Amino acid sequence: MVDLRSDTVTRPSPGMREAMANAVVGDDVLGDDPTVQELESRSANLLGKEAALFVPSGTMSNTVAITVHTRPGDEVLMDADAHSMLYEAGAPAAIAGVLVRQFHSSCGVPNVDEVARSIHHESLHTPRTALVVLENTHNVAGGAVIPLEVHERLYGICSSEGVRVHLDGARLFNAEAASGVSASRYAACADTVTFCLSKGLGCPVGSVLCGDRLTIDRARRVRKMLGGGMRQSGVLAAAGLYALDHNRRRLADDHRRARRLAETLSELPNAEVDLASVQTNMVYFSTSAPADRWVTALAQRGVLCLALGVHRIRLVTHLDVDDEDVERAVRALKDVSASVV
Repeated sequence: MVDLRSDTVTRPSPGMREAMANAVVGDDVLGDDPTVQELESRSANLLGKEAALFVPSGTMSNTVAITVHTRPGDEVLMDADAHSMLYEAGAPAAIAGVLVRQFHSSCGVPNVDEVARSIHHESLHTPRTALVVLENTHNVAGGAVIPLEVHERLYGICSSEGVRVHLDGARLFNAEAASGVSASRYAACADTVTFCLSKGLGCPVGSVLCGDRLTIDRARRVRKMLGGGMRQSGVLAAAGLYALDHNRRRLADDHRRARRLAETLSELPNAEVDLASVQTNMVYFSTSAPADRWVTALAQRGVLCLALGVHRIRLVTHLDVDDEDVERAVRALKDVSASVV
């Protein structure tokens, strides 16, 4: 079965499993796990930040960041299609107690002037705009990469207004691979940045939140409040260290394979794909027939994918999908296109 539902479906490789089995561990809540400490230190250095915090999930990482940057009643600006807006169960409101105000992007890229105009200055009547959240790569926009110059300009404006910036970099290393811009240069345009270990990097669990030391100290306390303090979590951190060493540099292979799928779809009469939007490891395409019929027919041919709307489907490549798998998916797409009306 070729599983193109998400890059979260990857399984630990034999080398990663060996690293996990051999991990030196301790009680991380007590500060005794050397493998977690190594992962946090390396992650901070990689992104050019003072400190880092290992957390169980990207949703928790974003929630922790929003909480430490705000106080109840503050306002957070984020894209209307951001992951934190759509897919994190309302955590900014429920946990951080903040108002979320949306801005709109074009193919995942925010209009900097619009965001700047949206900033509320503290007054008796309006909520204080405390934080802007960006997402790079942008999931709903098809894995689009936000250009570095957009980050730089927006961060300059926010800094001058006393507004903090959090970067949801769940797939930040995909942005790095696609653009040639280092993750640390993107991270320099944010006060905190998170990246996910369990997507393209192939780990079973975890994300890392990076920032200045004081912010990460506060984040550690919020993680504890949310039940995210883990004990002998070095077995999970070891997977993260392995991924940074072995899986980060291969992400361009996923992008190449996604492009192959997109180019195939562009030639099919009853599918529509915007090739310009296929910049990393995701392919969103529209179908003339109901998407669930495509999904069912593809599954019958050994290819799994997700319907994200009545006529919209997503394919995601990852390290468990090789060239042979992609060619199998290509044949299945052509076959389904010819048979599903």
